[in-house]
Amino acid sequence: MKKKDIILAGLVVVILGAVGYVLFSPSGQKPAPEVTLQTLDGTKVSLSELRGRPVLVNFWATTCPGCVKEMPHLAELYEELSPQGLEIIGIAMYYDPPNQVAALSEARQIPYTIALDIDGAAAQAFGNVRLTPTSYLMSPEGRIVQQKIGELDMQHVERVIRNMLKQTQQARLDTHALG
Repeated sequence: MKKKDIILAGLVVVILGAVGYVLFSPSGQKPAPEVTLQTLDGTKVSLSELRGRPVLVNFWATTCPGCVKEMPHLAELYEELSPQGLEIIGIAMYYDPPNQVAALSEARQIPYTIALDIDGAAAQAFGNVRLTPTSYLMSPEGRIVQQKIGELDMQHVERVIRNMLKQTQQARLDTHALG
């Protein structure tokens, strides 16, 4: 009988922990990992530096047909919404040779930031990403609001991003009016 009580108590603790996480974590959303990436041009970009704007992180590979297929859509989204604050970072998988990543990026004229995950640390930080494309949409507060394995539903992502941009702009206006 004691073993049954211990198992029941353990189950109650797990359930209470899960409920507590959902209640006390903003919208139940997981914080984005603290990752610093090296871009194709050798500069470093930290996700924490991008707080205050929506960020779409897209893990991809040069040999992934779905990744290559969605690149023009990501480029179009970036061209349209980056002036309003959107940031897109394409992270090439660790197994992709940097020269192939650079060649594809140049051939496709990708306008958004391309980063190399040479040691796999970024993929690991995002929960051990193995499949491409895998994308994470982060709120301006630095929380993951959407995760997608496979090609993105671009219309849905665009709506969510536009809403984030609208809310961010309104918050800035409210802050300016108070100050």
